[in-house]
Amino acid sequence: MPAFVVIILTMLSGQTLAAWNNPYPASDEQANTLYSFFRERPKTLDPARSYSSNEYEIIAQIYEPPFQYHYLKRPYTLIPLTATAVPKPLYYDKRGRQLSADAAVADIAHSVYEIRIRPGIYYQPHPCFAQDDNGHFAYHDLKPAQLRQWRRIADFPLTGTRELVAADYVYQIKRLAHPKLHSPILSLMSEYIVGLGDYARELQAAQRQLADQAFLDLTRYSLAGVEQVDRYTYRVKIRGKYPQFRYWMAMPFFAPMPPEADRFFSQAGMADQNLTLDWYPVGTGPYMLTVNNPNLRMILERNPKFHDERYPSEGKKGDVDKGLLADAGQRLPFIDKAIYSLEKENIPRWNKFLQGYSDRSDVLAESFDQTIRMTTGGDTELTPEMRAKGIRLLTSVAPSTYYLGFNMLDPVVGGYSERSRKLRQAISIAIDYEQYILIFRNGRGIAAQGPLPPGIFGYRAGCKGRNTYVYDCVDGQLRRKPIEVAQRLLTEADYPNGRDNATGKPLLLYFDTPAAGPEAKADFDWMRKQFQKLNIQLVGRATDYNRFQKKMREGNAQIFRWGWNADYPDPENFLFLLYGPNKKVGEDGENASNYESPEFDRLFEQMKNMDNGPARARIIDHMLDIAQRDAPWVWGLHPKRFILHNPWVYNLEPNNLANNTLKYIRVDPLLRAERREQWNKPVLWPVGLFGLVLAISAVPVVVTYMRKEGRVER
Repeated sequence: MPAFVVIILTMLSGQTLAAWNNPYPASDEQANTLYSFFRERPKTLDPARSYSSNEYEIIAQIYEPPFQYHYLKRPYTLIPLTATAVPKPLYYDKRGRQLSADAAVADIAHSVYEIRIRPGIYYQPHPCFAQDDNGHFAYHDLKPAQLRQWRRIADFPLTGTRELVAADYVYQIKRLAHPKLHSPILSLMSEYIVGLGDYARELQAAQRQLADQAFLDLTRYSLAGVEQVDRYTYRVKIRGKYPQFRYWMAMPFFAPMPPEADRFFSQAGMADQNLTLDWYPVGTGPYMLTVNNPNLRMILERNPKFHDERYPSEGKKGDVDKGLLADAGQRLPFIDKAIYSLEKENIPRWNKFLQGYSDRSDVLAESFDQTIRMTTGGDTELTPEMRAKGIRLLTSVAPSTYYLGFNMLDPVVGGYSERSRKLRQAISIAIDYEQYILIFRNGRGIAAQGPLPPGIFGYRAGCKGRNTYVYDCVDGQLRRKPIEVAQRLLTEADYPNGRDNATGKPLLLYFDTPAAGPEAKADFDWMRKQFQKLNIQLVGRATDYNRFQKKMREGNAQIFRWGWNADYPDPENFLFLLYGPNKKVGEDGENASNYESPEFDRLFEQMKNMDNGPARARIIDHMLDIAQRDAPWVWGLHPKRFILHNPWVYNLEPNNLANNTLKYIRVDPLLRAERREQWNKPVLWPVGLFGLVLAISAVPVVVTYMRKEGRVER
């Protein structure tokens, strides 16, 4: 049989067809695995250093802080994770006398959080815990030459585990002050955790006394504000009252770290092999990182030592109808393995989702029209093509705010005179963020009325929460004020028709941005048109990001774009962006507009450490009115997230603050295999046509050859 016939028949066999474009082994076709992507390699997986969403997507499945956010409840609700309860702080005055729970903030010198950990929680199997026959740690005194035989954690022949104890949480808080780790929250936490700043200086001095590669054993140094009470209990002492601290304790910064892991990875030669906590986490969570090849693939697999945790049995209204409580009470996690493949380009990532080789996907700008259509009521829904495939759409408003900022130190757009205030108010009306959301974000966002996004205490929806300086309420709906109102304000600001009344010159303003490329040009062209409504000339000043950062620190930018994502669901985490002592210039804070209002600052200091309630809400309302009147920002937008998932994925619910959500997701591998086969049927007629052409072309060659061999009669 000619070779080309064999090839064609082999290609047409059913077994081969199913595997033609499958990027995964055929043996994994029905595996209980989630398939996803990542765009860029994580810089660090060390919980004391990591502060990036792409890193949290991995480490939050591995490390377990004492608290977590309820997966389904809204508003966001803290619940225990490894702790037995979310404790209420105890308050003490300067003399150490305990105060009542409703004590005035001014009387509280210290708050004490006592956290008790559930017994019976164990770490994942790891060589750092492995012991030899004599009960000594097998791998805590390795020589660099020995390490050369082990390139990965999986190469170590021995592993072990042990129970999670309170001392591991104490040790991790100490690591925030380690001089070699440079934790991004050390400065902030030093303001609150008693003794942490002094502890950092003590460790710096101790490190200088050690050889460069010597291990700094934190168990030998006590931290005044953090103590172990017993095997399962520890206390953290905070200066004053700081209710937001409990939210910090739901972040990986406050997850436990066993000293054995720190000791194991600190050995000379480990870093040369990429055997570090930056690379290989050690936790008690539902998953452990078994493959870390960030140039290709990262794999999480079920932790065989994971403790008993159950799927939520309650949620919010509508969760039962959406099937989100069908697994109530079932043991977590559901998925055995999660494979994250590096995929930098949008189009290949999107195509793999449509082929069923990825289980979920963001809605990409390039595929928005293929995926989403607008209804007559202005809502969004999936296109018939997507619905026919059983694909589902999840939307949520992120706890984030993107805004256009004015540098309040600038002599033209800054300041607190009526002239500058009315200029900023006029610009705020003219910039049509509803239009911006439609053009540049495909409707994925809502126009902001202030700094607080939905889901954060103090946010008010609809007409009750409107910015009265920019919006009217018409028939119960928000309506941006007419451009004529902005033009009148501009005239009252002494810039009639966009000209300075004193000089007669056109008003010229500068938009500073680090953005570049075609998208940035389109964005700026749109922004320039908004200013042209007021006959204001806008000049773009694009620089690289480092130069832009320097201009912001020095206060040399005039108008700029900025944003903020919530660290935790508290209004303090957004309103501090307008707090005077937190300004960018001089303080290097997050108040990028350098806004400073004595009344706003006074209210902020009163509000920031209050418990949520009517009194706090009234103060927030007053603060928002002050900021809306002064208009240091054009309030911009709160982004919407659009997430797609294939029909075999269950229990997906947007939770923009929880990062440890992989454990709740369930997949149906059989349905996935069936749909993959349906969606990836190869088009075979070109192959047959090619074979036919090849056969016809080969006839003369075969005849000539046979004649030459005397096998055809002349």
